[in-house]
Amino acid sequence: MSSKKTQKQGFFNYLFKFWLIYFALIFATILFFFGVANEWFGKMPSFEELENPSTNLASEIYAADGVLLGNYYVENRSNSHFRNLSPNLVNALLAIEDIRFTDHAGIDKKALVRVAWGVVTGNNKGGGSTLTQQLAKNLFPRGENLSTSKLIIRKFQEWVTATKLERNYSKEEILAMYLNTVAFGSHAYGIKSAALTFFNKSPDSLLIEEAALMAGVVNAPTWYSPVRNPERALKRRNLVISKMADYNFITQHVADSIKRIPIDMSNYGIMDHNTGQATYFREFLRAEMHEWCATHFKSDGTPYDLYKDGLKIYTTIHSKMQQYAEEAVREHLGLDIQPAFFKHWRGYPNAPFDFPASEVKSEVEKIMQQAIRRSDRYRLLKAAGTPSDSISLLFRTPVRMRVFSWKGTIDTIMSPIDSIRYYKHYLMSSLLSVESRTGFVRAYVGGNDYRFFKYDHATQARRQVGSTFKPFLYTLAMQEGEYSPCYKVPNIKYSVQLFDGTFWEPRNSSDERVGEEVTLKWALANSNNWISAYLIKRFSPEAVIQIARKMGVTSPIDPVPAIALGTPDISLYEMVGAMNTFANKGVYVKPVFITRIEDKNGNVIDRYVPQRNEAMDEVTAYKMVQLMKGVVETGTGIRLRFKYKFDNPVAGKTGTTQNQSDGWFMGITPDLTTGVWVGAEDRSVHFRSISLGQGANMALPIWALYMRKVYNDQALNISQGDFDKPLVDVSVEFDCDKYDKQHQSQGGRVKVNYDDDF
Repeated sequence: MSSKKTQKQGFFNYLFKFWLIYFALIFATILFFFGVANEWFGKMPSFEELENPSTNLASEIYAADGVLLGNYYVENRSNSHFRNLSPNLVNALLAIEDIRFTDHAGIDKKALVRVAWGVVTGNNKGGGSTLTQQLAKNLFPRGENLSTSKLIIRKFQEWVTATKLERNYSKEEILAMYLNTVAFGSHAYGIKSAALTFFNKSPDSLLIEEAALMAGVVNAPTWYSPVRNPERALKRRNLVISKMADYNFITQHVADSIKRIPIDMSNYGIMDHNTGQATYFREFLRAEMHEWCATHFKSDGTPYDLYKDGLKIYTTIHSKMQQYAEEAVREHLGLDIQPAFFKHWRGYPNAPFDFPASEVKSEVEKIMQQAIRRSDRYRLLKAAGTPSDSISLLFRTPVRMRVFSWKGTIDTIMSPIDSIRYYKHYLMSSLLSVESRTGFVRAYVGGNDYRFFKYDHATQARRQVGSTFKPFLYTLAMQEGEYSPCYKVPNIKYSVQLFDGTFWEPRNSSDERVGEEVTLKWALANSNNWISAYLIKRFSPEAVIQIARKMGVTSPIDPVPAIALGTPDISLYEMVGAMNTFANKGVYVKPVFITRIEDKNGNVIDRYVPQRNEAMDEVTAYKMVQLMKGVVETGTGIRLRFKYKFDNPVAGKTGTTQNQSDGWFMGITPDLTTGVWVGAEDRSVHFRSISLGQGANMALPIWALYMRKVYNDQALNISQGDFDKPLVDVSVEFDCDKYDKQHQSQGGRVKVNYDDDF
């Protein structure tokens, strides 16, 4: 009896201890979680931090038609909403990472039991972390070299954070947040950047096989990289596809079919500032945005960070027009002008420099030494304290390098100084296309290839503009009322007295119609220098500079008569803005690059309004348009008609500078004003003949190729109609042949005074 009582008492003692330990463990667990939640073991993220995690968000550059042009970033990370995710991607991720995601509240109990059983039995069947827990870890990384105790505490903190996330966000928001925070390799952070990097598409367009690859890469971006480890990536992708079939997201038949599709990486490309569309524009915009960020502040009083704050910059660039502009430059320079230039200089020992024989050696050496000192290689060596003789030796020592060619990048072995000489042979080009009425810049090409040629010839460079400057002079003639397009002037040599008593007498490149009376329209169309000399004396250099300033030209201009022939150095950006004044009925509108800037949440924080000023009256602008039509109808730009078959109204002006160092064409239509420049980095590098080096041959074809593509794209809706006439009566004749016939029928004659003191 005593024995039974003792056994019974022992049983109750055992039961008591069991429940005591059980409840103690429960209490300890509750107390532990309470302590974790109340930051007894370390700081926990606040709700505000959950709302605004401290991840680095790339600032995005958008084209006017919604295309993402590029990013500025420390981490190439951009956010996507759930509505922008392909269902294929969602299904693939759930299948491989967390099939019970929609059922649990942040912690998957079944998965924890499976993990515990795997630890006891040594039969590991996968991890127990849910997508929400992984999101918590991604938002607030654990750091490195944590002790076991700290790692355990950190794990519990992630559990608490996961439950907070589940209470405050929907499943769709959590899933999107997870995909926005995860790294996919190849410098791509977040699904938006990853989809662009791997497939050049948005996340909502991912096919099943692409979505499966993305979901598989998440687990180990380097190990399963389709670039570095394509075989592993294929196996991982097919595993995800099998899981999708197991969970009935797709049928087994579909899964078997898709598994046979190879991984297509033909559109793979790491997004950086050297590649992609509008590279020169993006670099120009970077400088503009640095200035903007320095003067615009967040709610906490700190300035915006272009690389971390996820700004959305909406630009005026149109991606299709930008594409057409880049294609036009590549087509003309790569297939026509550059091969002709190589052929032109083949066999010349001092190619491509054009100097007198007595000067060529010293001048070429001077240019080469300047190029060496401007190079990044030289600056790095100099900063490292490398002696001058060692630098000289290194520049003459062959090394492996990649160099530019229009047929593709060339891997070669070449000394740095030889590579500099090689690049001196290349002609450069820039193009700027502006919407006439708004001033919106629709296309921006600053050079041949930003990877190899960093200098921007659209906005940074100032080059001699040649005869494209003459419209400023003719504008004065038209607005004064004394002259009209059909006004006649003797085509004879004129001289202008300078301040020192000497005389300036320009030469003409042609002896056509010498001694005859010619109209101003004919003179501008044929870029006649004598008539420009006639006009510059009539109005003075200072008056011409004043009208140029009204039309947006800010570059320094010396008030000398020679500006009538285009001696000033002006940027393409300034010239296009100025010429656009004619299309915009006399109102100068400063070219615009940005329409608005938003913060990472889509709040508009800045809008851009074009700056305008009336440079001339509408009638004067219309007269100039009609004058410049003559350039295309009968003058130096006539190849637009007979070679490129443009029959719509186009006003234009070609320009060719001394020794054919610069070739220009400014083309104006009712909707677009587009300027093109072609030349080499050094003005001593050029064609030796005017037939090859003139603006009509170097620059005009790029304009023609670009505008042909623009007109052929009906979606752009670019008008091929005529320019609007002023509402007031212009009361002048623009058809000078018709004017002559009428004038002669009335017995009238234009008096020619050959005793003029010009």
